[in-house]
Amino acid sequence: MDDKYWGIEDEVEDNLTKSIEIELLLEGIYRLSGFDFRQYMRSSIWRRIQNRMRLDKIPTVTRLLEKAVHEPGYIDVLLNDFSINVTEMFRDPHFFYSFRKKVVPHLRDLPEIRIWHAGCATGEEVFSMAILMEEEGLVHKTKIYATDMNENVLEKAKRGIFPLSKMQTYTKNYMQAGGTHAFSEYYTTDFKNAYFNSSLKDNIIFFQHNLVTDQSFNEFHVIICRNVLIYFTAVLQNQVHELFYESLCPGGFLGLGDKESIRFAERTGSYSEFNGAERIYRKI
Repeated sequence: MDDKYWGIEDEVEDNLTKSIEIELLLEGIYRLSGFDFRQYMRSSIWRRIQNRMRLDKIPTVTRLLEKAVHEPGYIDVLLNDFSINVTEMFRDPHFFYSFRKKVVPHLRDLPEIRIWHAGCATGEEVFSMAILMEEEGLVHKTKIYATDMNENVLEKAKRGIFPLSKMQTYTKNYMQAGGTHAFSEYYTTDFKNAYFNSSLKDNIIFFQHNLVTDQSFNEFHVIICRNVLIYFTAVLQNQVHELFYESLCPGGFLGLGDKESIRFAERTGSYSEFNGAERIYRKI
């Protein structure tokens, strides 16, 4: 047989082996911890696995599973690796500008406003929303529910402490999002961190919630889940969209990330495109 065919066969076998190993690792994590990554996009999961193998000098995925099973605490290392923690304050500022100008007017007359930030990571966008609602004079009747599957990042979110080095970027985002004050009014600093005003946390409730395995826990006027669903398979995306639909009140708003859409989901007919450019949808 031609050498190139042997090469193709070897590559196919390697890919099959890798696929089996990943499946076994994700199954093992689920059985050991209850956290279910089996319907996450394999490309994303594989990048995280590769990074951990490189950091810990582990030769195979199977060896990674062995450490998760036998080494106390190692499962938590993998859970931290697999959770999605990329965020920033007023991320995609045009989204927040549109929310301020177009969504907020529909919320003003409500006796209470309930907002769910699903997959909030370290909380930067949650604090952004608290600032926005304060500036719009609505914070007194707003409850923001900030959830994530990862308890470690939730603890960071609760503290409201962010690197001082990021404040220049965050200030720019804030201004582009329609901010009406000096952004520095919202925090104090030392030489390393920015400490956001504790009053911003008065109407924020942080707690653990897993979009993959947990159920609806309230009825919301707004659900924000940005740049999380892109890591899920189509099957899991539909499952989460069903959860969001059940959790939104009639006429409620759903905000997604700029690479996400309701268009191809099974629930697409259940929403109107309130602001398609900014991925803001309204429950019909």
